[in-house]
Amino acid sequence: MAELSQAVLSAIDQARAGSADPLAAFIYDLDALQAHVRQVMAALPAGVELYYAIKANSEAPVLAALAPLVSGFEISSGGEIERVVACPTRKPYVFSGPGKLDSDLRAALAHQVEAVHLESLNEIERLQRLAAEAGRVQAVFIRINPQLPQNQSSRLAMAGTATPFGIDEAELAEAVQRVDRASHLRLKGFHVHAMSHQQSVERHEQLLDFYLQRWPLWKALAAHPEQLTHLNVGGGIGVDYLSGQQFDWQRLCRYLERRLAEQGSEAPILRFEPGRFISAFCGYYVIEVLDTKTSHGEHFLVCRGGTHQFRLPAAQSHDHPLIHLPRTPQPAHTAEQAWTVVGQLCTPKDVLSRAQPLKGVSVGDLLVLPMAGAYGYNISHADFLCHPRPAQHFLRQGELLEGAGL
Repeated sequence: MAELSQAVLSAIDQARAGSADPLAAFIYDLDALQAHVRQVMAALPAGVELYYAIKANSEAPVLAALAPLVSGFEISSGGEIERVVACPTRKPYVFSGPGKLDSDLRAALAHQVEAVHLESLNEIERLQRLAAEAGRVQAVFIRINPQLPQNQSSRLAMAGTATPFGIDEAELAEAVQRVDRASHLRLKGFHVHAMSHQQSVERHEQLLDFYLQRWPLWKALAAHPEQLTHLNVGGGIGVDYLSGQQFDWQRLCRYLERRLAEQGSEAPILRFEPGRFISAFCGYYVIEVLDTKTSHGEHFLVCRGGTHQFRLPAAQSHDHPLIHLPRTPQPAHTAEQAWTVVGQLCTPKDVLSRAQPLKGVSVGDLLVLPMAGAYGYNISHADFLCHPRPAQHFLRQGELLEGAGL
């Protein structure tokens, strides 16, 4: 069983003391987040940048904690532009994703977006028109959907197959020519994000090798290839929620350092844009047991909250690990029993975890679901059944702060 730090345990006690109803809340350890990111950034070789994909968790205190440490932010909507602009430490940001609105692009231009990732031939023409209206020459990346080697796939393929993301490699020459002809666009590089939930270091090394092999060919399509400096290799580094064996980031960075050294002056500046791998580990979803029951031989713990607040287990199709915090000390001889942990929703799909072996669970006990800092609350259907939204608390230097604007 994973262990909780004393700081997180104290934060849970404070959150519970401040809640009139049984507890359902998120706690984010910002000190642990910063410690993790410092290690991630320290491992990066020269010539490699890391932008945080804020879609994983865009809460203001999380962005404020990350901004001094990361190279920049990656955003995918007008609403996310507002989040990065409001961050007290202003960082460069890039704008990617399909279906950008003209109003989003105008906001990005007005707020000095570093680069826009172009997702289609039509988007090239739209951004050219909007940039000309704004009187701004805008740096852009062309997002490529390449034909990948057969072994380069993942649970959630973002390229190498039919997707709404990027421009097929067969159309890349046309896309480059259109950008070259555009008076208010300047091609800075390319963006390829092929896989999400990638947990194999070996496969990620192979994927980066493929990108680096293709880089000279892609670059040569431009009228002024010497002006292309960056290759954005996306994110997609996975988190193992079940075994605890996490992605070996240090090994990947050492491998990448050797590969870039081999390319010498021809190597592009590489840019990662992970989200989940950055913020997942700092978050905890804490729920209180409301009821215990047995139905058709299966034992259930009915808890405050549910998948409308923490959708991650349903989205990942896994049984999330949990930590039991009994309200009163348990006798040493307490027997273990398998429990299915569910929430308050009127649907049998409201399941957070199945077959969890726990001892002596009682009404009023707390269950803590760790690794809840990314794609947990922010992808959830929080207004379903009109339940109140969960409190979000941010732990910083021993002080528990409640999130604003919820």
